[in-house]
Amino acid sequence: MISIQPLLPGALVALLVLASLAFVVWRLVREPGRRVAWALRVVLVLACGVLLLRPAVPGGTSPTFTSDVDVVLVVDTTASIVAEDWDGDRPRLEGVRGDVQAIVASYPGARFALIAFDADATVRVPLTSDTTALASALAVLRPEATTHSRGSSIGVAAQLVAETLRNAASVSPDRARMVFYLGDGEQTASGTPESFRDSAALVAGGGVLGYGTAEGGPMRRTVAGSAEPGEYISYEGQPALSVIDPANLERIADDLGVPYQQRRADAPAELPAAPTTSTTADGSTETHLELTWVVALVIAVLLAGELVRVTAQLVATLRVRRGRGTR
Repeated sequence: MISIQPLLPGALVALLVLASLAFVVWRLVREPGRRVAWALRVVLVLACGVLLLRPAVPGGTSPTFTSDVDVVLVVDTTASIVAEDWDGDRPRLEGVRGDVQAIVASYPGARFALIAFDADATVRVPLTSDTTALASALAVLRPEATTHSRGSSIGVAAQLVAETLRNAASVSPDRARMVFYLGDGEQTASGTPESFRDSAALVAGGGVLGYGTAEGGPMRRTVAGSAEPGEYISYEGQPALSVIDPANLERIADDLGVPYQQRRADAPAELPAAPTTSTTADGSTETHLELTWVVALVIAVLLAGELVRVTAQLVATLRVRRGRGTR
């Protein structure tokens, strides 16, 4: 059975088709010498109307999957996350955003939480299956204002991550939990970084993703409430460089019991599979095979015919004008 999925409201499609059809039929009656051309235009109008209705036929069913997994994303938003050594001279934050998108795509149906940290850690998005909200929060994610920076610890989010995981476990004990930490490992606060060991027993997978290079990248000043980058930060008359610290990142990975990988723009992130008990088929959805390509092919042939006719008329008109000009 053919179904339709209109590109425009049905009433508007009907109005457009009927108005165009009325004009074409009127011309068909008024110009008996060109009935074939106008008859083909009637077919063209009807084909365009069918195209706007998007006809389709049933194409079977496909299973739908959900992941009984909670994914906690811990994202570095210190000033160094915009250091320009990602993919050449791009800000590291671009790599972070791309990898978060890959993580979301890798665990369909999962719930996600976003925790951002600089001098303090905050929950930007609580656990939710609404990936649109996560994408929106990620799009507006900005580093802390340079003027407010007072040093940051790479482990400042440890307690908040543990609390988030414990709350998730108490509400949904049957769901698996994963943690992904995304940062450069640069410790600018005094003292020893906080440990993530309290979260290890609650984590079934995840990873620590590191951004930056050993050579370092320059950083631009950031202003609160502004997405525009400022001048480069300088130190003793030279551009200040932010350098990745793999040792710190590996220590975090060891605390969480997850692998560490240093990220590069020329290779995708190696993401682990969801815990084996967390992905299930929860039903099926009916699929459809659209017929718009058939209709579009008919329209293309008719338009090609129109082009041939118009070209022939234009050539004939030019010949007549040239003939008159030589008299």
